[in-house]
Amino acid sequence: MKIEKKVLDMSLAGIFTAIILMMSTIPFLGYIPLGFMNATIIHVPVIIGAIVLGPKYGAWLGLVFGLTSLVKATLTPTVTSFVFSPFITIGGYSGNMWSVVIAIVPRICIGIAAYYAYETASRILKGKKGGRTISLWIAGIVGSMTNTLLVMNGIYVFFGNSYAAASNRAVGHVYDLILWMIVAFGIPEAIIAGILSTAVIQALFRSMLVTGKK
Repeated sequence: MKIEKKVLDMSLAGIFTAIILMMSTIPFLGYIPLGFMNATIIHVPVIIGAIVLGPKYGAWLGLVFGLTSLVKATLTPTVTSFVFSPFITIGGYSGNMWSVVIAIVPRICIGIAAYYAYETASRILKGKKGGRTISLWIAGIVGSMTNTLLVMNGIYVFFGNSYAAASNRAVGHVYDLILWMIVAFGIPEAIIAGILSTAVIQALFRSMLVTGKK
């Protein structure tokens, strides 16, 4: 049974990896252009994979997401893509090794945060009606907001002045821009992540229960 579960987990991890790679290459699916940057829903399969397979696989899927972000920023840059890639210079503003940190580390943290948020909420709500659904929704929101908060605050800490200039904002108001983006894009992304993650994971759990592989 342990061998069967390991094979199943590796197969699902491969499927989730393929989904992330596919979403990253299809226009307006994984990365949604907003002019000066891209919104994304690629964190959703990372969250789903983490909860279904565990935090180690979640970290792996987050790493894949982060690498696609770095490649996307390098090959099809926007005016602020230097914050995600050390290989480009746009308008006199260049990325550096902190760009790699921003592109990858928050994405690795998505799955880890989502998994432990689900485990914690499940323990608190154990035995309560709708407890698993609520736990999944919380995990989706936590995973998504982990990405948003770490990325946007990383940009502020490591590229605040350059990001303000590239976005045509006064340096003194750059965190106002960061907060606006967290509210305008981060919160909707989190709500979508909560809804999609809950729906897909519930279906996967039912399937695993039927086949005896949960």
